[in-house]
Amino acid sequence: MPTTPPIRTECPPGSCICERERLLATPGADWRILMLTREEEKRLLLRLESISSLQDLRHMQLRMAEQLGLSITIGPGRAEVRTMRGIQIEIADQPGLCRKTRQSIPAAIRKGLEHKPEIAYALLDAHDLFGMPG
Repeated sequence: MPTTPPIRTECPPGSCICERERLLATPGADWRILMLTREEEKRLLLRLESISSLQDLRHMQLRMAEQLGLSITIGPGRAEVRTMRGIQIEIADQPGLCRKTRQSIPAAIRKGLEHKPEIAYALLDAHDLFGMPG
C-alpha cells in the first residue's frame, strides 16, 4: 500500500493567508508546497543561509521551483543597491504558501548574501551593474 508524503499542518485560524483549505479542496491542484513541513522548512532555511556561490543560489531557486512549485525572483531593486536590503527577492503568490514562509525565505537568502557578499556582487554583475561599458 503506497504511503502519502506528510503535508504541512494548518496554521492557527486567522493567523495566515495561505488558503490551505481551498488548495486541498481544489481537484487537480498543485500540492507540492504543502510538502514543505515545518521541519523541512527549517532545513531549507539553513541551506539558503549557507549558500556558497551565485551558481549555488541559482541551483536552489531551480530546486525550489521543481520540488515545491515556488517561483522566486532575485535581482537588484529599482533604487540604488547600497545594502543587502536593496536586493529585491520576490516570491510569486501561490495558494498553500504560509505567510511566515513567504517572509522567512527572502530573509534566509539575505542572510546568506550577508555571509558571502561576493555572491551579491556576482548577482549585481550578472545584471551588468558592475560590467564594463561597451
